[in-house]
Amino acid sequence: MTATPLPDHGIPDDRLRRARRAVALVFLVHGTVTGNFATRIPWIQDHTGLSPGRLGLALAFPAIGAALAMPLAGRISHRLGARTALRGLLAVWTLSLVLPALSPGLYALCPALLVYGAASGVSDVAMNALGVETEDRLGRPIMSGLHGMWSAGALLGSAVGTVAAHAGWDARLHLAGAAVVLTVLGALACQGVLDLRSAPEEHPPPRFALPPRSALVIGAIGFCAVFAEGAGLEWSAVFLRDRLGTDAGLAAASTTAFACTMAAARLAGDKVVARFGPVRTVRAGGVLAAAGGLLIVAARHPAMAMGGFGLLGLGIAVVVPLAFAAAGRSGPAPSQAIAGVATITYTSGLIAPSAIGGIAQASSLTMSFVLVTTLACGLVAGARVLRVPSRTASGSPRAVTGDLERS
Repeated sequence: MTATPLPDHGIPDDRLRRARRAVALVFLVHGTVTGNFATRIPWIQDHTGLSPGRLGLALAFPAIGAALAMPLAGRISHRLGARTALRGLLAVWTLSLVLPALSPGLYALCPALLVYGAASGVSDVAMNALGVETEDRLGRPIMSGLHGMWSAGALLGSAVGTVAAHAGWDARLHLAGAAVVLTVLGALACQGVLDLRSAPEEHPPPRFALPPRSALVIGAIGFCAVFAEGAGLEWSAVFLRDRLGTDAGLAAASTTAFACTMAAARLAGDKVVARFGPVRTVRAGGVLAAAGGLLIVAARHPAMAMGGFGLLGLGIAVVVPLAFAAAGRSGPAPSQAIAGVATITYTSGLIAPSAIGGIAQASSLTMSFVLVTTLACGLVAGARVLRVPSRTASGSPRAVTGDLERS
């Protein structure tokens, strides 16, 4: 039976609930940045005059920056405390939104995207580490809902960006305005998160270190889920158009439906995890995702393929949040473990679209989704690594400052 961490009774329940809402808003802000940026990539391509190949090269730099910066999150949080570190890192992330649009060409865009990705990665680790700590003190699952808020933020940001693009707004003005608004919202949200600090005797984490072995195993589960997510988001529309001959509108709707399914499943996922535990939830999700993959592979009609993509999104939705939660409890250095899992999942997200395209070029798009289905089966086989260890409130190495206890 899955053990549930006990709540920390040193903090009033209403304060913990406010902290949960605050960190949820942080996730929403983080996702909204991504959504705004993604919609203005065509404007950035036109502004810089880049070919598709050069743009693809530039778009690899956010993942490179994130992978390089993620290990620093633990040391920053150790030195400054969780609240102050998150406030600063989130502000760097929101303000970096404007950098790509200011770049006149490839040689300026690549470093701009490197900074953008680094800010994304380090703030991502900090907010996930704080989310895990908040979950432990509440004594109930919240990580799926937090990632659902991120997905909702991405959808919100993409909606704003779509309106701005349709209206013909200059992306420099649009993204600058969004950066200012989101920086203010992020600062306000960070006021309410738990102000956790490392114990005085705790040694600071290294600036750079290889991920612990536990993070590599957990990261493999995240890799499978993010690979399937990347395949669904990047290739669902292409699959319906090229494989089944649908029109562009219906093909695009499949991508939107996939994203909405994932967001809804994540927002509802905490109740499922609380009832069945992470291991059984991920096993069931793997079965759903594999069934969805089989529907996609066998699809002869658009409705069948769209149903398959819906099942795929539903099945993988809670895997990454649970992987971050498991990493945060897997050893004495939560931020280091979360950084390791995040690096693996970012890598998966980076290679998935090109891997799907490569297999489709060598064989067929249908064979690409055979691979996705196989990886979904890996979720069923490896779900046990997400088991929550027995833990008491006193086992947490992080202290809460006195000012928070008085609030």
